[in-house]
Amino acid sequence: MPIAELQVYSVEEADVTGGVCVVRCVGGVARAGQVYAVGELRLGLRRIERYGRTVGFFDAGHVAKVHLTGAVVALLSRGQVLTSVPPDGHSLEELEEWLATGPPLGDEPLPRTLRILAVGWMQDDAVPDGIRLRWGRVALAATYRCAEAEETGELARGAELAAVRGYLIREFGPERGGDPAALCRELLALIDLTPQEAAAEADSWRDLPRPRILHLRRIKNLLPWLALVRPYLPDGEPLAEAVDAWSAVRPRLP
Repeated sequence: MPIAELQVYSVEEADVTGGVCVVRCVGGVARAGQVYAVGELRLGLRRIERYGRTVGFFDAGHVAKVHLTGAVVALLSRGQVLTSVPPDGHSLEELEEWLATGPPLGDEPLPRTLRILAVGWMQDDAVPDGIRLRWGRVALAATYRCAEAEETGELARGAELAAVRGYLIREFGPERGGDPAALCRELLALIDLTPQEAAAEADSWRDLPRPRILHLRRIKNLLPWLALVRPYLPDGEPLAEAVDAWSAVRPRLP
């Protein structure tokens, strides 16, 4: 998304928590949930009003009354331009607040960029565990958005989600990292074959049409995450037995 810019016409009200301004969008598309920079300080765009009603966005050339968070609102002056912050300029708190608004696809930060950013912080063992877990939740949200924006297939999306969820379970355990059984159930529900059917196809996979080979490979990509959380499943339960059956088939898949 192009960087959005807002030019201040007037500050209608302001206090230590934020305020209300009349602004013109002079570039890009301004959306509720975006974060804008004023030097090193940040303003959150929480609500947009046009003609007496709340709207989700407005674009270049149009005027709106905007509700902003941040004490710096009181210091804004007529003619000042506010610029939306690019993805790597967001703090964790700002990203969490932005995602909580359910921003539309195409809004910045872009889903794939956001996922890469969040996974990097999630995997940084120099960061406190609580912060890494929060970045993990941002990574999950970004992965769902990637699937929508890129029209990813269910198996590919499942593998990307499992990579984040499995990592959190492995690093932080089921108490904080997530539910191993739920992850297994969801992944197994994505697979449209039984282990026996997959094994039968795998025996002659070189003779299969290319789309079928790719399908088997996508199934194979899910299986390491089942194996990763298998130690948390009680032996003898149907879910554990299903995971064991797929683990035995995996080496035969293309």
